[in-house]
Amino acid sequence: MAITINQLFKDIGNRAFKPVYLLHGEESYFIDKITSFIEDKVLSEAEKSFNQTILYGKDSDVITIVNTAKRFPMMSDYQLIIVKEAQDLKWAKGADDDKKASDPLLAYLENPLKSTILVLCYKHGKFDKRKKVYKAIDKNGLVFESAEIYADKIATWVESFVAEKGYRIQIQAAALLAEYLGNNLSKVANELEKLMLSIPATREITVDDVQANIGISKEYNVFELQTAIARRDVLKANQIINYFADKPKANPMVLVLGTLNNYFTKILRYHYTADKSQHVLAKELGVHPFFVKEYELAGKAYSKEKAFRVISHLRESDLKTKGVDATGNTSDGELMKELVFKIMH
Repeated sequence: MAITINQLFKDIGNRAFKPVYLLHGEESYFIDKITSFIEDKVLSEAEKSFNQTILYGKDSDVITIVNTAKRFPMMSDYQLIIVKEAQDLKWAKGADDDKKASDPLLAYLENPLKSTILVLCYKHGKFDKRKKVYKAIDKNGLVFESAEIYADKIATWVESFVAEKGYRIQIQAAALLAEYLGNNLSKVANELEKLMLSIPATREITVDDVQANIGISKEYNVFELQTAIARRDVLKANQIINYFADKPKANPMVLVLGTLNNYFTKILRYHYTADKSQHVLAKELGVHPFFVKEYELAGKAYSKEKAFRVISHLRESDLKTKGVDATGNTSDGELMKELVFKIMH
């Protein structure tokens, strides 16, 4: 049974250490957070001088890791070895690694020293579960998969993150952050940390706070564009698109296309969901119940057939940004204006 991150933190906090940790997966944020927690809890500052070793996959090799792991700690119960970017180790790449370079490591992992805590940080992908190395760690240590959080779950994650810090955030503000910063949790967490430095914990973080501190325009953002499109407010939609065209770096075409594609995909889900109750729709659309009314409004404005056509227009625009079927040197701003015209007519 897979361990949760909260249980893992609890065990580490209680000094119930494993001799080997394999932290792998698409989401680097949790790998970094767990690694920092282990680094903080295993050794005191005085013990770290002699008993903590940081290695990097691209600059290291299996033999070095094994030889380091076999040492005994000095004036401490444990020694800690952290291998960062472990995906760059040679043993992590080839199909025949179990027979070649990883043999010394495999032998160690089958009988690891209890006084050594070895942490392998394998980022940007999953470790091959078929490998003997994986199976040995799973048997004698601990494997934690850091799965990527889907875009529609980021706003909820933002709410949880600020709550852990003793803050509160408006649902709209969390959603705006998620929309603009995407699912790069390290980036989102960094922006939230900076935001919380400028706001007292006694009050709720608002949309205005997010806009003022993260550089998002209050009136001209993708959220407002979605609202204008849902309400078929042609004037407002064109004002926003003109603003985007004037500031392409702050409002890249790829962000607009991705957001609108996600939006109209959810409108399609709305149409295909038989039970239109708020609770069911929130679950099916992957949004907070607060936003269900917006999709009800959009669903009335855009039929199932129209939503399909809009998604087709979005794909055409995406191809044009890549030079496919594009006429001359058409700017992204002009493509966005053309797209919004097609969506709303």
